Amino acid sequence: MSAQEKIPVVPKQFLLPFILTTCCFSLWGFANDFTNPLVKVFEQVFIIGTSQASWLQFAFYTGYFCMAIPAALFIRRYSYKAAIILGLTLYGTGALITIPASLSATFWIFCLASYVITYGLAFLETSCNPYILAMGPPETATQRLNLAQAFNPIGSLTGMAVATFLLAPSLQVGEFRAELRENNPTYTQYLLADAQNIPAGATLEGDKVTLKDGNTVAFYGNGVPVFKNELPGVLDGAVPNALKTLRSEEPEKFRALQHADLGFVRTPYMVIAGVVFTFLIIFSVSKLPIFKRDEKDAPFFTVTAHLLKKAHFREGVLAQGFYVGAQIMCWTFIIHYGMEQVGLDLAAAQKWNIAAMVIFLCSRFICTFLLRFIRPSKLLFLFALGGFSCTVGAIYLPGYVGLASLVLVSGCMSLMFPTIYGIALKDLKEEEAKLGSAYLIMAIVGGAVLTKLQGGLIDAYSVRASFWLPAACFILIALFAYRTYQYHHRAA
Repeated sequence: MSAQEKIPVVPKQFLLPFILTTCCFSLWGFANDFTNPLVKVFEQVFIIGTSQASWLQFAFYTGYFCMAIPAALFIRRYSYKAAIILGLTLYGTGALITIPASLSATFWIFCLASYVITYGLAFLETSCNPYILAMGPPETATQRLNLAQAFNPIGSLTGMAVATFLLAPSLQVGEFRAELRENNPTYTQYLLADAQNIPAGATLEGDKVTLKDGNTVAFYGNGVPVFKNELPGVLDGAVPNALKTLRSEEPEKFRALQHADLGFVRTPYMVIAGVVFTFLIIFSVSKLPIFKRDEKDAPFFTVTAHLLKKAHFREGVLAQGFYVGAQIMCWTFIIHYGMEQVGLDLAAAQKWNIAAMVIFLCSRFICTFLLRFIRPSKLLFLFALGGFSCTVGAIYLPGYVGLASLVLVSGCMSLMFPTIYGIALKDLKEEEAKLGSAYLIMAIVGGAVLTKLQGGLIDAYSVRASFWLPAACFILIALFAYRTYQYHHRAA
């Protein structure tokens, strides 16, 4: 047994603080992965395009960018514990904003709620990650963070399970889609296919009908398709057309459908708000290690200048941005892939997302073990190439095989966030690690920018073609891993 194997990953004196802090990893995992399927839900409930619905993810991940540095400054002034308490407060407050968002049926207030939630998550992630690193010897810091991060998917799975087994089956818009697929006349009447029966106030021009409320829908001049005999994309194109006609011709009926579905969206947020505020009380009354230094931290810009001189840190921040972007793209648009390329409904597509998260969770525990024997940069390089290969499989392989390939990407992503994080902060002083952590959390904005960009690619091209974007991210992560091993610090 080597000397490193004898060093404890979590020393006994830090076991309780480690457990409490690790619970926070699950809390932000829930927020991340309950939000992902809402992009598709809001597309249907608000009848908007993928690019516009992706503003939800943009707001969610931009909150990290805006609040990571203030969180780091707060930690420098106070403590990790104080930052966690403030983070939980903001998280719970953001969840409560979904009440006015759902009651007013306003998409942009949901975006605001997501934005405030990630104010809290920025405080939690900026504090919890370095806090875990500090809870023991530096030799096992990366293993310790991988272990804590392994519990993040538990929260993610909970969020996915709520979306799959509670939210999706309850949505009236899902029932609307299912009945349309069966060509139920009660629902297909909202697909305009007869020039003689164009609604009053609407105008027909070519293959488009402009409704009296100004919205445009397709005109099915050749008759309503038999959706079971068509490719899945035909149904997905018909659903917004039918819903727009329903909204124009029977606004009260549409508003009842919309408010019912938004009520279902609101309920999980109310539950998580209660859980978050409970943890707020627990942290407030618990005695946790402070890790405050006697000497005063160097000025903010001085520390930043030192950080920017370190190539492994600079490149680590960029790699983290590309990783988070790839992760959020794969987990958000796996639902679009399943519905539009395979013909699944929302609940069935979300089950594939759960399968991806189970693989992610199992792989993270496996990687925590492998890191005891394989250098982090080597393992990161191999897994990044695996992620690229699986993403290319999703682009080119047909139907369920392509969907399975997309699911397997999650096994390759499992070690990336904590490993990039640990490499980037390796050998930094404590005051540098605090601020460096904030910059790595700011890099989560990659999930905002790249997901929004992929949403535009889906609207402009197709779901399959859009996955070249995460594929490129994995190549850049592999390059970072290679440079770490070759040039930065070969022990990493």
